[in-house]
Order: sequence, then structure tokens, then C-alpha cells
Amino acid sequence: MELPFAESWKIKMVEPLRSSTREEREQWLRDAHYNVFQLPGENVYIDLLTDSGTGAMSDRQWAALMMGDESYAGSRSFYELKDTITRITGFDFVIPTHQGRAAENVLFSALVKKDDIVPGNSHFDTTKGHIEFRKAFAVDCTVDEAKDTQLEVPFKGNVDISKLRDVLEKDAHRVPFIIVTITNNTAGGQPVSMENLREVRKLADEFGKRVIFDSARFAENAYFIKTRENGYEHKSIKEICLEMFSYADAMTMSAKKDGLVNMGGFIATRHEDWYEAAKAFVIPFEGFLTYGGMNGRDMAALAVGLEENTEFDMLRTRIHQVEFLAKKLDEYGVPYQRPAGGHAIFLDASLILTNVPKEEFPAQTLTIELYREAGIRGCEIGYILADRDPVTRENRFGGMDFVRLAIPRRTYTDNHMAVVAAAIRNVFERRNEITRGVKIIWEAELMRHFTVKLAPAD
Repeated sequence: MELPFAESWKIKMVEPLRSSTREEREQWLRDAHYNVFQLPGENVYIDLLTDSGTGAMSDRQWAALMMGDESYAGSRSFYELKDTITRITGFDFVIPTHQGRAAENVLFSALVKKDDIVPGNSHFDTTKGHIEFRKAFAVDCTVDEAKDTQLEVPFKGNVDISKLRDVLEKDAHRVPFIIVTITNNTAGGQPVSMENLREVRKLADEFGKRVIFDSARFAENAYFIKTRENGYEHKSIKEICLEMFSYADAMTMSAKKDGLVNMGGFIATRHEDWYEAAKAFVIPFEGFLTYGGMNGRDMAALAVGLEENTEFDMLRTRIHQVEFLAKKLDEYGVPYQRPAGGHAIFLDASLILTNVPKEEFPAQTLTIELYREAGIRGCEIGYILADRDPVTRENRFGGMDFVRLAIPRRTYTDNHMAVVAAAIRNVFERRNEITRGVKIIWEAELMRHFTVKLAPAD
């Protein structure tokens, strides 16, 4: 008899969870203006808002915290982190930052100017926000297969090379770099193939452009290359990572995801001119070059986390839990972005709440209903997150309308996932009763979804 699958770790410490009543959750939603970002964490039963900084660290990481060197300049922990990053990515120049959006802020301050065009595959909210904040334009060149959530193809996160070529042929003089997000979060946590990364590199070289990887989940991308792409099944995750980054010139990293830490990030590059340009912004924005926005102890824990999470067993355990939830949803007939991504399930609200008009934000409505049902907090990755067009100021309804259920690493059990699946089933079974959504009563100009205030639609 074949042995069943089991986690590659055992539990050493636990935190109690508190459930709540539906009446309590109704009041909390009203208090939060129907924006789940505004809910206190203690009022959430199972928190799938994000996998960013919400994972559990290992015993080796906690031990590393105690060994952190807090020297303002020349911290030993920085050099340990730098050596780890260089070994995994091949990049020699490293700048720590306090998180991924800080890395974008520092690097884009040096590289992006007004009226620039930055093509890529489904820029995430902070990436697009940092581009548009500088009065530049983010152009999505993701493959069309990503728009069909029920289509089963292995690398839905890929860059469409024809779309990218069109941008470069028309506006190469306005393109400071190409950005590739691995895995492609906005498209549903979908991976990018090694073949596609090579094609992007070849096209970039043809037009004399550099390539940046948004690398928050690069290890999960490497896992999918190993398990889905011919020729990589016998390669180690670290070998695959080295090849992936060989096709890039630089990376920004939110270490709160695949770095397995609660806070941190970095920029890494092979080009000294980009490193020198970024240095001018990291000191005023973040801190000195050898700590950026990070404590020494956090850099020490990150170095260990990067080593741990670029091992196959750790990644297999993590992605198995996402697949476990997906199989439950398959049993109940709930539509989501297929195949299941690496860090989350993305419910397709456009196929679930078909009676809610897009102007009333179906994915946000579904997010609210899931919290109302069971105290489970997801995140809208849809029309509210898309913000308004920077020129017309109209809502952007052209993309996908997802509810992302991001699963923290080493945090919940499969039993928690079964509860999540049952709650989704309950909402799904009464989907035809949900005919009205929400309206915006206040919003910020950029990245509005974090602070937007909503009310039930009239």
C-alpha cells in the first residue's frame, strides 16, 4: 500500500483561534465599511487575505534571529544574506529593503520617469501603483489563455511574446525595462515557463532592453517548472532558480512570501550602474546600504528562509495544501482559476455571482459574503484593485474579477482548508439569491482597495 502524503515538518508552537457569530460579523462588516482590510485581525477566524508575512518560521529561523548582528554598517547578517541571495540567483549586488513595495520604490525611483511604458505580465497592484505614481504606464502582455479561468494549461502566467514585440516595435524608446512577475499573482498565481523566460530575454536583447523579475514567489515558480516543464524533472529547485535568474538583469523581492519571514525584501542585480543608481534612493528612503529597511535579526532569518524554501520537499508540502483546497472546490463545482496556482485559489466571481452587475463589484461582494458566512477573510483581486484609468478616470472592468484565498505557509492544516471549502460551497449554493453588490463611497487615487469605503448598493 502506498503511503499517504504528509507534511515535511511538524508543529512546535500553536496560536488559538476564535470563532464568531454571524451577528457579530455583520456588525464588524458595517464598522469596516465592507472593506475586509479594515477588519481587526482578532475578528477573523481563518485569514486568507494574503500569504505575505503571515507564514510560520522554522526553528532554524528563530535560532537565526537570536544570532542577528545589529551593526548599523557592515552587519554580519547582511553579508550572510547577500551570500545566500548570490548563491541562489547569481546576482552580485544586493540592497535590503523593508518589503517588496519598498524595493520597487527605490529601484523605480532610479529607472522610471513620466510617460515611460513598462510592459509585463499582469503587474500586481503595488507594481502598477509605483509606475502610475510616476505618471508612467503599465502595459499588460499576459497570454490570453489566462483570461479563460476554466482552461487547463500549465503556464498561464507567461508573457505573450507577440504582444511584447508590438510594444517594443512601437515604443521601445519609452521602455526603461521589461518586468516579469514569477509567479503571476494577478493572473491567479500562475507560473511562467523557463522557455517563456528565455523568449523574453531574447526579445529584450534584440531591442537592447533589460529585464526585471518581480520575484516574490520565485521558488514556487521553480517548483512548477520542475513538475510541469519537460527537461527539468531531474533538476533541483536551486538549479532551476539559477537558470531562471540568468535571464534577468535584476529582481525585486518581497521576502514576506517565498523568503518565509514576517517582514523584509531586497533588490538584487548583476549591473553595477543600476546598483549605483538605486543607492542614491535607498539611504534616504530605507536606511544604510547594509541594512536598508531590515533589522540584522530579520536578515539572518531571511537567509535561512531562502535556503529552506528552495528545497523541493518544503515547496511540495506548501503547494499540496493549495491543491487540496482546489480538489474540494472541484467536488462542489465551484469555478476558480485553473489549474490551481502556487500560493492561492482565485475564485472566479464573474462565474459565481452572475446576478451582480460589474458596476457593483462581484468579487468584493463575494469576499464580503465569505466573511459573513464563516469569518473567512479573502482578498478581492478584481475591479476595485484595478483602480481607475489614469487618463479617463473610469473604472477598469477589462481584467479578471477574482477573490484570492492566499494560504499562509506552514500556518493552517488541511482541516482548515476543508472549513474554507465548505463555507465557499454554502455561498455558492445560494449564489442566485445574491443580486446586489456594493458601491464606493470614498476612495484613494491610487491603490484604493486597501482603504476604500463601501456600502451596500441601493
